[in-house]
Amino acid sequence: MNRPLRLICVDLSAPPLFGKADPDGSRHGYEPSAAETIAAKLGRPVEWVVTSWSDMIPAVNDDRGDAIWCGQGITAARAELVDFTDPYAVFDESVLVRADSDISTPADLAGRRVGAIDGSTNMALAQTFPGAVTVPFAGTDDVFGDMIAALRAGTIEALVDDDVALVPVGDEPDLKLAFTVATRNRWGVAVAKGNDALRGDLNGALRASVADGSLETAWTRWMPRRWRC
Repeated sequence: MNRPLRLICVDLSAPPLFGKADPDGSRHGYEPSAAETIAAKLGRPVEWVVTSWSDMIPAVNDDRGDAIWCGQGITAARAELVDFTDPYAVFDESVLVRADSDISTPADLAGRRVGAIDGSTNMALAQTFPGAVTVPFAGTDDVFGDMIAALRAGTIEALVDDDVALVPVGDEPDLKLAFTVATRNRWGVAVAKGNDALRGDLNGALRASVADGSLETAWTRWMPRRWRC
């Protein structure tokens, strides 16, 4: 068997992107399915390397894994630290609030405490809302759960994250989506700076998976509603 493709990610529940790993280490959701589709083109099994959100880039640069496959938006700041493949998905961003909140537009966030993961594209968007008081959350093992708990407790009044991750949460009776911003963030696989050989292999497999429809199969299996690559 070929050497496993070691992919770095966090182990938290954010369906339909991914859920917490099963006891045997297997993972489910769009991200694991897409990763397995690309790895299969390379003839390599996937081995997940679990870490915290803030440790993912150090982990790939320390060779604790081959690449990061974990909803990484392609940004100029991150591109200074890692090299990205072609995008494998594109998402917008949404604002989640409590069900009894009167927040429905960016203007309503003036003077309100708005949470997002520190250093993320979500935080960058939160910082554009006029008058919003941004509250950064450290990239812990379950930062998504930390933010939702803070929203429910009233520590923050809104949070920003990728729309696909927030849609299922927004269906819970005590929470709702306030609005969505069409940011069209591109997600890519991140490899260590200068690892052109692996990036080239991943890009070739990604393009082949787009051409034969196998990436779209993974996409529509988990996210049939409105998102498209």
